Amino acid sequence: MIAALYDIHGNLPALEAVLAEAAGAESIVLGGDLALGPMPRETLDRLIALGAPSVRGNCDRLVVDAFDGRPLPARLPAAMRETVAWTARQLDRAHRDYLAALPLTLTATVDGLGEVLFCHATPRDDEEIFTKLTPAERLRPTLAGVTQRVVVCGHTHMQFDRRVDDMRVLNAGSVGMPFAPPGAYWLALGTPPGARHARTDYDRERAADTFRQTRYPAVEQFLNPPSEEQALAMFEKR
Repeated sequence: MIAALYDIHGNLPALEAVLAEAAGAESIVLGGDLALGPMPRETLDRLIALGAPSVRGNCDRLVVDAFDGRPLPARLPAAMRETVAWTARQLDRAHRDYLAALPLTLTATVDGLGEVLFCHATPRDDEEIFTKLTPAERLRPTLAGVTQRVVVCGHTHMQFDRRVDDMRVLNAGSVGMPFAPPGAYWLALGTPPGARHARTDYDRERAADTFRQTRYPAVEQFLNPPSEEQALAMFEKR
């Protein structure tokens, strides 16, 4: 089994719970957006020690830009710029270099599925948005040139399993900040029937107490994310 862990967002308690449940996995793949959240330093220390391959998320890229002193995009809401800057200030050079070296995509061979392409948002971009509702005609250009028949993505924090022509596209969901009922969401690959969406529970009240002590600027929004219905409406409107 390969465990695909996406959008951890600095939520170390959720990460530890998933790693414990996935302890029997042959390998782990990380899907980006690792650090931006209430415990970025501790989370990256854990992931670097883990040694699992990872793709780059858009938030990883933004945190590196902030660390390096490059201006963040003006289109980002002020609250988002504040959280990115705060996250960058918690990190040291080793964390920055780890994030900066992450690739846009990676591949792995999975029993029962063949070669699988892992990306954060789409194979060509780390912040393009699509959901289970996005029409196939809008998705085809984002998948052009992909030779693998299975693509695993994240970014929108909602699990799905859908077909685009002869390609299977799986969203792993979010370990750290799901737009779904509370829990830590991830994807098990190579288990019958080839892919299984998973959810792991953890002590969220204790985690919330820890997060509030970190002075993360968006802690209440982090603890109260939108529902799937709200997120779908927001993303599809874009």
